[in-house]
Amino acid sequence: MPIPSTLSGRLFRGTAAISGGLLTKAQLKGPGWRRVRQDVYADIRLIRDHELACRAVQLRLPPSTTFAGPSAAYLHGIKHAAGYEDEVHVITPPSVRLGAQLNLRVHHLELSPREILTGPGLPRTTVARTAWDLAAWLDLVDSVPIVDTMLSRRLISTAELNDLVSRNVGRRGWRRARQAFALANSASPSRPESVLRVRLALAGLPEPVAQCAIPVTPELVLHVDLAWEEWRVAVEYDGHWHADPDQLHHDRRRLNKLVLAGWTVLHVTSQRLHNDFPAVAQEVKSALYAAGWRP
Repeated sequence: MPIPSTLSGRLFRGTAAISGGLLTKAQLKGPGWRRVRQDVYADIRLIRDHELACRAVQLRLPPSTTFAGPSAAYLHGIKHAAGYEDEVHVITPPSVRLGAQLNLRVHHLELSPREILTGPGLPRTTVARTAWDLAAWLDLVDSVPIVDTMLSRRLISTAELNDLVSRNVGRRGWRRARQAFALANSASPSRPESVLRVRLALAGLPEPVAQCAIPVTPELVLHVDLAWEEWRVAVEYDGHWHADPDQLHHDRRRLNKLVLAGWTVLHVTSQRLHNDFPAVAQEVKSALYAAGWRP
């Protein structure tokens, strides 16, 4: 069956499409449509991303609803903040009560008009309010990588983060937010490297320099993901792209020069970061201890 032009490339309520004579119940179950939420369907050609999930949720929420936290961060352009299957976070006034919906996290809070962006796109909290909510609501391993990206893209500054903390002392979640903002670093170029840095800090290790520039010779400066310059210990995160033979050859040649210059270089793969982190932390701790660091 051809897709009705009024539904092409769109999200829609299934009951409305049926009552309007655009589709039958049987046709709605056909291969041209994807069920995104209860009674919310999409043209199968639409990309399954977090924005699609937000737009689907919006069809079932009152106009006073504002997207917040990881959902707002995604709508601000930080794509690793949330995925299609992740919860959609919204803020609604305390007086508005919503029924339970799958994969929807509702925060009943008052927002000032200055904390809401209502221009093009979905209504979402401002960058500053989004940063605060991320830091106050989420675990550090989840919030800091998003705030890192905010800093690296200059959506917000360290001074603005510090101001948020100073203006919100005593507010619910402020201690967690203070810790998250203290750990945030604009130099971390990717979410996995941010996660690695945060987890090492939570394991009690001293703070490393992210994307550290190391002069190996007067003519050669090499950059490593994380480094403790005082003890000449470096950690490199090996993502999937490192498996490329040419890239692997380049990396190993580069890191051999660091070793020859007296550095200890440790490698952390994605699998070890997620499944073997206690051993990773112990290896880094042992390397630092052997180099003279003391807790």
